[in-house]
Order: sequence, then C-alpha cells, then structure tokens
Amino acid sequence: MIKCHLSRLMGEKKLKMVDVARGCGIPRRSVSKLYYEKAKRVDFETLDKLCWFFECQVGDLLEFIPDDE
Repeated sequence: MIKCHLSRLMGEKKLKMVDVARGCGIPRRSVSKLYYEKAKRVDFETLDKLCWFFECQVGDLLEFIPDDE
C-alpha cells in the first residue's frame, strides 16, 4: 500500500487544506483526497507542485508499505 504523509507535512507547518490548494494551485478536493488517503491516483503535476510547495522529495510525501501476507 502507499501511505501519503500530506497530513503530517501540513501539521508540521500548521497549514489548512485551503492554504495548500491555493499555494500549489491545485483543487482543494485533490488536497482533501490526499490528506485523508482516499486518492486512487495522483498526477505527476500534482506531485511536482506539492514537492515544490513543501520543499520536499516525493519520498517525503509518499511511502510504500508492503501488505502483510
């Protein structure tokens, strides 16, 4: 499974979803889906904007966690 750390990054900077959406120029709904880990897919452009905004790498935003067998 893929774990999204957007909520942690936002919490560290005390940002609201609307702050991230405006700062990145992406829809608030996209931010919300990533925040609550409901997104089924993420566009590279969205990842690029989030990494730029948070000054981080993709690996800081997303993490692969193997499923238990």
